[in-house]
Amino acid sequence: MNPTKNLLSILTKGIALDPLPEHPGIDSSVPHAPGRPKILSVSEKKLAIRNSLRYFPNKYHEVLAKEFLEELDKYGHIYMYRFRPTQYEMKAYPIDWYPAKSKQAASIMLMIMNNLDKEVAQFPHELVTYGGNGSVFQNWAQYHLAMKYLSEMTDEQTLAMYSGHPMGLFPSNEQSPRVIVTNGMVIPNYSSRLDYEKMYAQGVSQYGQMTAGSYCYIGPQGIVHGTTITLLNAGRKYLGIDDLRGRLFVSSGLGGMSGAQTKAAYICGAICIVAEVNPAAVKKRHNQGWVMQVYEDLDELLVRVKEAVKEKKPLSIAYQGNIVTLWEKLVESDIHIDLGSDQTSLHNPYNGGYYPVQCSFEESNRLMVEEPAKFKDMVQETLRRHTDAINKLSKRGMKFWDYGNSFLLEASRANADIIKPNSEGKEFLYPSYVQDIMGDIFSLGFGPFRWVCTSGKPEDLETTDRIARELIEKLRSAEDVPKNVEQQFNDNHLWISQAGEHKLVVGSQARILYSDCIGRVELAVAFNKAVADGTLSAPVVISRDHHDVSGTDAPWRETSNIVDGSQFCADMAIHNVIGDSFRGATWVSIHNGGGTGWGEAINGGFGMVLDGSKKQEEKAKLMLGWDVNNGIARRSWSYNDNAETTIQRAMKINPLLKVTIPNHTDDNLLNNIL
Repeated sequence: MNPTKNLLSILTKGIALDPLPEHPGIDSSVPHAPGRPKILSVSEKKLAIRNSLRYFPNKYHEVLAKEFLEELDKYGHIYMYRFRPTQYEMKAYPIDWYPAKSKQAASIMLMIMNNLDKEVAQFPHELVTYGGNGSVFQNWAQYHLAMKYLSEMTDEQTLAMYSGHPMGLFPSNEQSPRVIVTNGMVIPNYSSRLDYEKMYAQGVSQYGQMTAGSYCYIGPQGIVHGTTITLLNAGRKYLGIDDLRGRLFVSSGLGGMSGAQTKAAYICGAICIVAEVNPAAVKKRHNQGWVMQVYEDLDELLVRVKEAVKEKKPLSIAYQGNIVTLWEKLVESDIHIDLGSDQTSLHNPYNGGYYPVQCSFEESNRLMVEEPAKFKDMVQETLRRHTDAINKLSKRGMKFWDYGNSFLLEASRANADIIKPNSEGKEFLYPSYVQDIMGDIFSLGFGPFRWVCTSGKPEDLETTDRIARELIEKLRSAEDVPKNVEQQFNDNHLWISQAGEHKLVVGSQARILYSDCIGRVELAVAFNKAVADGTLSAPVVISRDHHDVSGTDAPWRETSNIVDGSQFCADMAIHNVIGDSFRGATWVSIHNGGGTGWGEAINGGFGMVLDGSKKQEEKAKLMLGWDVNNGIARRSWSYNDNAETTIQRAMKINPLLKVTIPNHTDDNLLNNIL
């Protein structure tokens, strides 16, 4: 037996006790989350420690209580570092290595460990996958307990996960989800940032982001494809071109999500500069080959950019420094920027998601903990400078958009010059990328379908790439394909044809492919058949990003192009997760937050195991049809032409689908009566 496979049997033991494990110390070889705000009163601290101690027998309370208090005082949260696994490397292993009674449960164990892989996760030892606070669990006790439950689970049980806490295994049946995940599901009036900080510090709620708390993250590759499509369509919409060679794109962020920008720009043929203040993030992306060159000197950087524009050769550059410093330098230069955006984690502006330009990275990490009011003032001043530089460059011809990271929202809260004149304070100067670019693509049904080859074999991933490529070739050649759908198929064919050579895999052997409902269903069926006949050596897990057609209600991103006033309503996301759960998903999740911030969105997700069986094929057909068409129906009802055409096409394909279509009102009638 493989020694690591043998070691994984420890997952069945749960939390290590009798004796307590030795404290492994803080590992300086991995990045760590910045300290969190110290906001708890004495009585609230007592509650936080009491809540943590309930995972352990009383005989350990005296030792652990002191230790947990130290963590709370030093880090603002109890992570339980003593219980961090050290006996095995945290990463996705082949599915048959996991000590589980259920193949479905084993696949979830694999996905959880991939989310916490140090090559994948932003702060692996704080159980944060990306975005500064996108947590898989709140502490290591929860991880161990969840893995124990998954190892024991049968296909007639369901594990209930409450914001990282494994509530337990409950009797269900084979048709039910194996895991149901909720994160941050708090009463609406208690969804402020301060409420979040208190609940997280007390160990009762967490921010699961999107794919972090849903165990579906596949590294920045998951965002590369969407960023590639965004850039291609930005070129078409803003510049009137299909080819981005020689064009300059400037943005910020090289973290878990934003790290995709450099790779996507290179795939599109553009020259790209991305600023990043964290040296560890810059080093990680450079080592992975996602960034070609790194500069700290702006004068040298600008010389190189001018050369690249002249050569019209794709180039990805990281500027190790603050994005505002870069923008202000570009204002002083004679360089023309074609496209601009921002992907700092502004859903989390005061705890490591955005850094002020007035001080160093290290000093910022100190100030956000020790002087939070001063830090907030500096962040807001930086946002005003940030916006001012973008406004100046936009007047010179740069096309800028908000990348759904709450940049426009937080800039407005900082009283930056970001509101469009004569809009009564209701409209931003710049569009959200969903509003202007991706919304119409979502309304065609195209979104970030994903899969993971649980064998861990690169050759299985190559096989799925081939299956996907051949399927797109078949679908785009059909006689009844609308022209705008054909264009999406062409973009996706380009992506899947090059995906292998761009070395996008970080962590699990995974792939993303934007696809519509028809494509997703056919891909799932094809993968399932390939598992059944041995073409693929192990099951395939399918999922998606919540940044999709129907998974997320977020007025500043996914539903920013909803124009009937319902962009602030979360019916779609809730129906999505409920509908997926009884149509065959292996696990489902629902979160408060997503990429736009706690209190700013509700998003639902799923995972499904394709094991080669006929029953999984039927589940996939039923569930994927709902997962996409739920969102298409909602978008059609809010007057989106693409969605209306798409849902009518879907109804012709499946006579059991009957959707309410809106009657359109003549604007002249409304203008006359008002």
